[in-house]
This record gives sequence, C-alpha cells and structure tokens, in this order.
Amino acid sequence: MPNAPYAPDTILERSPEQVVQAQLDAYRARDLQAWLATYAEDASQYEHPGRLLARGHAAMGERLAVRFTDPSLQVRLISRRVIGNSVIDHEEIRRHYDKGLGRAEMLAIYEVRDGLIQGATFVFGEPRYD
Repeated sequence: MPNAPYAPDTILERSPEQVVQAQLDAYRARDLQAWLATYAEDASQYEHPGRLLARGHAAMGERLAVRFTDPSLQVRLISRRVIGNSVIDHEEIRRHYDKGLGRAEMLAIYEVRDGLIQGATFVFGEPRYD
C-alpha cells in the first residue's frame, strides 16, 4: 500500500502530529505492522516515571500483539497537544483488564524525530469497570 498513511517512504515527510495520528489509526485498526512502522527500530516505551515497558520492535510487537487480540479494544482521543517534536495525547482506553472489561484514561507522551516515534512515556489511570 504505497499511499497508506504509515508507508515508510511517506512517513519521513510527516509532522510529529501526523506520525502520532498514523500510530493511533494503526492501533485502532489493530494493524501491528502499520503500528510498528511509526516507531524507530530502537524506540523505547516507558510507564511514567521511568519503568521500561519495551525497547525495540520485537519487544513492542510482542507487547501489543496480545493487546490486539482483545475484541473489546477501543481508544478514544480526548485531546492532543503538540509542542515541537513532542505530542501529548489524552486518551480513554476500553479493553479487558485484570478484573474484567473496563475503561481507563491514559496520557501518552511521544517524542518524534526523523519522521518516527523515538520514545513514548505513558501515564496510566485506574480502570473503571463496566
């Protein structure tokens, strides 16, 4: 799909906001390859304030592959702020948590350079169960 929003030959021309939107679109579509294509090969993901969740495509892909099998998975973008190369999303995630189906708010802070997400830090809210 050469015209897809996440195609490697076009993503380098995109703004940080467009890269993060392509990542969100791929997440919503549960398209793991498209999602990974928005991240640098050696990107890292952290839970605030500094707990490493995953580093590199293999670890990030493994982490998300399980999440993408959840048929209830949904994400709603509440707000977005862009400051230079940083994009901060406030989201609501609906999925199965340890105690069942629920929703939780999350802040996602993305650092974008050279057309790819280099790192992401997440602040997870407590789930509210349906």
